[in-house]
Amino acid sequence: MGKFSKAIFLIISISTLLFAAACGGASDKSKSSDGKTTVKVGVIAWLNGSGASYGEAITNGLKLADKEINKEGKVNLKLITEDSAGKKDQAQSAAEKLINSEKVSAIIGPTLSTEMQAVGPIADNAGIPIIGTSNTAKGIPQIGDYVFRNSIPEELAIPASIKAAKEKYNAKKVAILYGNDDVFTKSGYDVMKDEAKKQGLEVTTTEKFQQGQADYKAQLTKIKSTKPDLILASALYNEGAVIMDQARKMGIDVPFVGGNGFNSPQVIDIAGKAADGLIVATPWFGGKDDEKVKKFVDSYKKEYGKEPDQFAAQAYDALFVLAEAVERAGSDDPDAIRDELAKTKDFTGILGKMSFDKEGDIVMDPTVLIIKDGKFQIFK
Repeated sequence: MGKFSKAIFLIISISTLLFAAACGGASDKSKSSDGKTTVKVGVIAWLNGSGASYGEAITNGLKLADKEINKEGKVNLKLITEDSAGKKDQAQSAAEKLINSEKVSAIIGPTLSTEMQAVGPIADNAGIPIIGTSNTAKGIPQIGDYVFRNSIPEELAIPASIKAAKEKYNAKKVAILYGNDDVFTKSGYDVMKDEAKKQGLEVTTTEKFQQGQADYKAQLTKIKSTKPDLILASALYNEGAVIMDQARKMGIDVPFVGGNGFNSPQVIDIAGKAADGLIVATPWFGGKDDEKVKKFVDSYKKEYGKEPDQFAAQAYDALFVLAEAVERAGSDDPDAIRDELAKTKDFTGILGKMSFDKEGDIVMDPTVLIIKDGKFQIFK
């Protein structure tokens, strides 16, 4: 072979190798020891800051599910976790990193509805299915065809808890208190306001607060003066627990009806006895007489030394739903996974039986609970 021919052969060989490398990099597949494709799943959670307990519960639930799923061996998942710190811009950066650098096939999270409003469009535009496990504000699944959630929205949960409280206490008048600087808490307020009207309840006053506020005496003094039968509160657990503690110290002893942000044991840890009387609606109840629930609670306590909450349970079930979609898809292709997620119907998990509607929203009935004697119990 002459020098010219050798040069041509070398150029062709290099070009072929580069093309093959480029093609291989596009799918970014990695194989496990059993030959199955490992599907990368991005996780965006609030792991530092005032709401870190939400993110801790979510990632604990995901890690436990991941351990069990990979042990079953039907699919191999690899969780890649990024901290959003509860900030919209940090959640956006995390999503871009997971999609563009890590080449994930799906995303779980982020924690807050405010974050999902920023991250959802990014995932949807990139064609990456994303599942919210703690987003309850109105309009989340409507962001796009690739956006799902298995957390019961406020427009389903809050009406159930208000109705139950109204009937139990023969309530006629309510006061509303909400955080006005967060999409989630504002969404909860909108539902509370509309539901009070639907159920014929008089709203004696509507008071606002901001995230991180420490003193609520001005708002609570106004509320106390109107003598409501119930207080409807839309808040994250930090503010919500402090509000109840200050209310009880001021002699306000009427029941609180809380939004989804109150569905955390942290409310009891922070507020103590003052948390008694809080009514919430949730898809999760750890005291349910169900073998799957008992197994999950026992495994979670063994792994983390404490009881799982709603956020851990929702994350746990979400990963199993995703794993089933991956198994049916038979690949790490995001489009195929998205299509199989959309077909989810009557999945039976620790939350109960769930399906996704045509918009990717969860279809499930909530359970109404009350905090009594320092623990969540069925509201009767």
